[in-house]
Amino acid sequence: MGEMKELIETISKALVDYPDEVEVKEVEGEATTVLELRVSQADLGKVIGKQGRTARAIRTILGASGMKLKKRFVLEILE
Repeated sequence: MGEMKELIETISKALVDYPDEVEVKEVEGEATTVLELRVSQADLGKVIGKQGRTARAIRTILGASGMKLKKRFVLEILE
């Protein structure tokens, strides 16, 4: 299931000023996989977006992709 990790990494790197500091960690559960996203402190706002719109959009893509794979994905943005 590394393709979801790559998807989040690619989207995040396109949004931020410091793509080298983007880090995505996959925590596999029974029914749910948690993707932990870490970015530079300066880029946190870019990934979250105004009123959380960007983060919500990324989560929507993740949810739609997860339906195809019949698995649930959760995105956590860590500081």
